[in-house]
Amino acid sequence: MKIIVPMAGRGSRLRPHTLTVPKPLIPVAGKPIVHRLVSDIAKVLGEPIEEVAFILGDPAFFGDDVVSSLKELTKELGAKASIYRQDQPLGTGHAIMSAKESLTGPAVIAYADTLIRAEFNLDKSADSVIWVKQVEDPQAYGVVKLNDSNEIVELAEKPKDFISDLAVIGIYYFKDVAQLRDELQFVLDNQIINGGEYQINDGIKRMMQKGMKFVPGKVDEWMDCGNKNVTVETNQRMLRFLESDGEQLISNSAEQHNANIVEPCFIGDNVVLKNCTVGPFVSVGADTVIENSTIKNSLIQSNSKISNANLDNAMIGNHVVYDGNFETISIGDYSVLE
Repeated sequence: MKIIVPMAGRGSRLRPHTLTVPKPLIPVAGKPIVHRLVSDIAKVLGEPIEEVAFILGDPAFFGDDVVSSLKELTKELGAKASIYRQDQPLGTGHAIMSAKESLTGPAVIAYADTLIRAEFNLDKSADSVIWVKQVEDPQAYGVVKLNDSNEIVELAEKPKDFISDLAVIGIYYFKDVAQLRDELQFVLDNQIINGGEYQINDGIKRMMQKGMKFVPGKVDEWMDCGNKNVTVETNQRMLRFLESDGEQLISNSAEQHNANIVEPCFIGDNVVLKNCTVGPFVSVGADTVIENSTIKNSLIQSNSKISNANLDNAMIGNHVVYDGNFETISIGDYSVLE
């Protein structure tokens, strides 16, 4: 089994946090989004992962440190890491075809801007599984239409008229991903463009037209990391899940001096907490110092210093110095507010 991870986008909706760090490497509950996504997919697939192919963008932004991080992740899974580059932002189909050499055999394609909780039961009789989640506002999503045999017969992007309430979450299984590769090659060769880009859906629709069987897979939880507010919410939900899983969330090297931690919280290595209350639903990255503060429902990354703060629904980057009394804030890396 292979996992293909397109992650070349810059994550503009999550700025300023993605001005210096690619969105898939933003930590949620103590682990980068893409690390958590790939590890969770590998866990629920329940079979050996042969290769993880990552599709990155501009090397000036997705540099050597990003590549090293991804290679370390695949090493932990006992898999081979393949690194590809999407040289232009020309859509989901174009991104997948940037990893053309790896598009053979059974594979899961997963876009690195979402997190899930699920039990995958692969229908090996199907040519493909498209994972979906029931949503209240299907007009905001791509959705699937099912026939009476529970097979997917139509894909529609943000339909104005109701088709179904099953939204595509961006995770797909292909019994032989080479079939998708061949159809996407046709899409590129014939310049089949929708929304100004080459789309994975156009390759999938060609597979459907040839009689290939697509079925839905359903996830228990689908968590977005598209902007600051939903990322903070996703951090809350993930902390709840990790707590129920019995994971250790507070590092043994964290120091507490007259500090109160209201769980669930993730507290990283060498964090120092002085005269403060932290939690619930706070994640704090390694080597951060928090003093004389009350913080809840927030994400704080590494090597930062937070003083005299009263924070709720906040997101603070790496190497930040913050001393102030704003409550809901979003501060990028290397910022100083005193």
